[in-house]
Amino acid sequence: MYSMSPRAGKLLNDEEVMEKYVKDDEWGLLTSIDLRKCDPEKIRSKEVISQFAIDLCEYIKMKRFGDPIVVRFGPIPKVEGYSLAQLIETSMISGHFAEDTDRAFIDVFSCREYPPKKTAEFCQNYFGAEEMEYSVVFRT
Repeated sequence: MYSMSPRAGKLLNDEEVMEKYVKDDEWGLLTSIDLRKCDPEKIRSKEVISQFAIDLCEYIKMKRFGDPIVVRFGPIPKVEGYSLAQLIETSMISGHFAEDTDRAFIDVFSCREYPPKKTAEFCQNYFGAEEMEYSVVFRT
C-alpha cells in the first residue's frame, strides 16, 4: 500500500496519480477528504448532501449504483449529523457531516482512476469549506 498526504510529504499532482495508478496496475484509489468550516446549512441538509453525491459522480465520471443513502444520526454531539453512502459501479463514496464542528469527512474509493485533487477541491467548493486537506492511498 502506498499513501501520501500533506503530513507525510509532497502529494503527487492529479496527472501523476492517474499515471501511477495505471502504470503500476493498482487495484484501487482512495482519496480521504477533510473539510473544515463548512457552510452549516449545506452540511445540515439531506437534499444538498444527496445532490452532492449525484453531482460528484457526474464530475468524476463514476456510474452510480442506486440512489444515495443519507441518514442523520449520532449518539453524541461530536458525531451527530448526516452520513452518506453512494455505491458506484467501481466501489463507493462515503461521507460524514459533523454538525457540532461544521466539518465533513468524505472518502472516494474506486478501482478506476480519477483526479484526487480536483475531487477534493470539488468537495470543498460544494460545501463552502474554508479549509481542506486530503490524502491519497493506492490499494494494491
